[in-house]
Amino acid sequence: MSQNDPTTQKRRVRFIKKDFQVRFILKFCLLVLAGTALSTGALFFFSSGTLTSSFQDSRLVIKSTSLAILPVVLYTNLITLALIALATAVVTFIISHRLFGPLYRFEKNLEEIGNGNLVKKIRLRKKDQLTDFVATINNMTSSLNSRVSHIEVGLAEIIETAPLKNLPEETTEELKRLYGKIGTSFKL
Repeated sequence: MSQNDPTTQKRRVRFIKKDFQVRFILKFCLLVLAGTALSTGALFFFSSGTLTSSFQDSRLVIKSTSLAILPVVLYTNLITLALIALATAVVTFIISHRLFGPLYRFEKNLEEIGNGNLVKKIRLRKKDQLTDFVATINNMTSSLNSRVSHIEVGLAEIIETAPLKNLPEETTEELKRLYGKIGTSFKL
């Protein structure tokens, strides 16, 4: 693809829908947070019947184990959650661009074809798993282009020969409107 190709330039700016990535990251982080809260609760519950001794300000202090370790567990969980959230964001951006980037571009190309651009060819990276599917879509688009072009040529011939065949003026005008609709609806 050339540097001036609009799909190439667009691809550099936006690979996939960003709201999908944000929702995925938030859901994953909420799942990790729920797991963290559950494990902290279980640790607090199972250690509540035990005692722990420690030194504070040169004094021996005996506390419930759950209360003694709670601040350390909370700090550890917060740091772990932050690191997992960061790792999730990085991995999600990398993997989603790799997996869903071709699907996003594919969707945009199909929208363009659906809007009547029958000369559009879908191009994906060589290693994408959708290459056979894309080839089928490109063949379909080419076939539609050919068929609509034949209809357009046939209409042009009918319009051209209408005076010789003594077609009513209303019919000729309707054929001209139909011919114009093909020209405005499709890029051939």
